[in-house]
Amino acid sequence: MTDTQSYKQLTVWQKSINLVEGIYTLTSEFPNAEIYGLTSQMRRAVISIPSNIAEGQKRKDLPEYLQFLRIANGSAAELETQLIISRRLYPRLTYSSVEPLLEEVQKMLTVLIRTLKSKKQSTA
Repeated sequence: MTDTQSYKQLTVWQKSINLVEGIYTLTSEFPNAEIYGLTSQMRRAVISIPSNIAEGQKRKDLPEYLQFLRIANGSAAELETQLIISRRLYPRLTYSSVEPLLEEVQKMLTVLIRTLKSKKQSTA
């Protein structure tokens, strides 16, 4: 984490922005009855991922950054659960653009958290 690096340069942030677009596209196919249900929940969860990455990186404090990355990772797990539910309720929709991207974002967050945690431990 350097002062010159912007969260916008982080691949995990960029991919999570792509995931936001994918989830918005997917949920636009949901029935109108879901507007206050799954659509709203999934959109809030997916928006939380890049938002928390950005906020944490801007804090410039490693422990806080790690906490925000953990929140982003929690939101990704929440979204994963919501995708499982929506796939069961609406199996005819196409999930192939968002599921692998979500998995990739989750893996990247896990690696970033692990890397920063070890950096924190080595500087302590």
